[in-house]
Amino acid sequence: MRTVLLLIASNIFMTFAWYGHLKFKEAALWKVILVSWGIALFEYMLMVPANRIGHGTFSVAQLKTIQEVITLLVFGAFSVLYLREPLKWNYLVGFALIVAAVYVIFKEW
Repeated sequence: MRTVLLLIASNIFMTFAWYGHLKFKEAALWKVILVSWGIALFEYMLMVPANRIGHGTFSVAQLKTIQEVITLLVFGAFSVLYLREPLKWNYLVGFALIVAAVYVIFKEW
């Protein structure tokens, strides 16, 4: 559970680092790059421990799969709530197909 919580927090920072600057297109590119790097530092400070803690419980492929699903959930909320962009039906279907990969990755074959 601690791994998942750290990954969620990490993703929130990552999403702001990667996409938050889109609301500030008037700012100089070099400035938003520096701010994004600063935000990304906190993302790494959460991501690295999350992966270290989780690696005993999960395989690397499972950790990456968890990460991607969390990324989609955080990104979806971010794009709607912060950037005010709609989630179209085809985005949701595409996300659902990616989430379906979770079943394939975590199922014992």
